[in-house]
Amino acid sequence: MDIIHEMITEKQITDKISEMAAQINKDYEGKEIHLICVLKGGVFFCCELAKRITVPVTIDFMAVSSYGSGTGSSGRLTVKKDLDELIEGRHCIIVEDIIDTGLTLSLAKKMLLARNPASLNICTLLDKPARRVTKIEALYTGFTIPDKFVAGYGLDYAQKYRNLPYIGEVEFIED
Repeated sequence: MDIIHEMITEKQITDKISEMAAQINKDYEGKEIHLICVLKGGVFFCCELAKRITVPVTIDFMAVSSYGSGTGSSGRLTVKKDLDELIEGRHCIIVEDIIDTGLTLSLAKKMLLARNPASLNICTLLDKPARRVTKIEALYTGFTIPDKFVAGYGLDYAQKYRNLPYIGEVEFIED
């Protein structure tokens, strides 16, 4: 059994997404942007962000992992679902739910840069720098959080809790 303790409210999230979208609109004024949503967790955040972007926007999805069957990174990127569209010459923003160790995202960014986008930036709802093992930074960050296990708003624990409208710390209760 687990209990979820609310850490970031739904209102705080929606306010922050509006603020991030306003900055993106300003930064990309006169340009078209291509959002690259990292599945599965990033989909809730990406959809809400896209609704608030006023410059022309397109969206594509990818699912990637650098983890094998264990809990440690293999150091190699596994692409479970690649982009449907070419990104060469396009202004792209990778939209992620959380940056944790940074391993998978740094490998994905390297792979995407090889496809020659006009620009490639990162937008994350959550940043957990205490867990970082590789250098990766987001141009747009919603919230910096401590090293706690969180779920909600797209983030899951064993595929549960993605649908929560807030982000909460998961407390694990042993039977």
